[in-house]
Amino acid sequence: MVKKVQKASPAKKPAAPSAAHVKDSAQQIWAAGLAAFTKAQNEGGKVYETLVKEGLAIQRKTQAAAEEKISEATNRMASMATDITTRATGRWDKLENIFEDRVARALNKLGVPSAKDIEALIARIDDLNQSVQQLSAKPATKPQAKPVAGAAAVKKVAPAKKAAPVKAAPAKAAAPRAAKKAVKAEAAPAPAAE
Repeated sequence: MVKKVQKASPAKKPAAPSAAHVKDSAQQIWAAGLAAFTKAQNEGGKVYETLVKEGLAIQRKTQAAAEEKISEATNRMASMATDITTRATGRWDKLENIFEDRVARALNKLGVPSAKDIEALIARIDDLNQSVQQLSAKPATKPQAKPVAGAAAVKKVAPAKKAAPVKAAPAKAAAPRAAKKAVKAEAAPAPAAE
């Protein structure tokens, strides 16, 4: 709020300070200033050094706190990066397995043997090669069994006689003769096997 200044009444005059009093006050202010200046010059170096020491102490504390916070943040980021990498790797592995399964099914439908099939065949071939090597390594000279003479001896069967060449006969006579031979062959008893 604004107050109106009332004019002093002419009857009352403010008391004017005495000039001597003002002069004394000014001298005291001047002396205090000079004393402060002198004291600042003398102790200024000490104050400055004290302020520098306090500033260095505060700076060290601040740096230690900042380094601690940076270390915490770095550890958090490293753990987050590890988690993200683990998740990404797991998902990539899943995607890779799905892709491999689908390709394997498609190749199987086309009749292409899988790696497992080929490995099984290779193992089987190796087994067969070992068996063949074992058989070929055995001595080829086995004692042959001598034929047993007597009742138990096996009779050798005489080789079959070759049929006589058929002469070309006139067409009319060849047919009845072939029919007669067929009837005789059916009627004849079969040779007994011994």
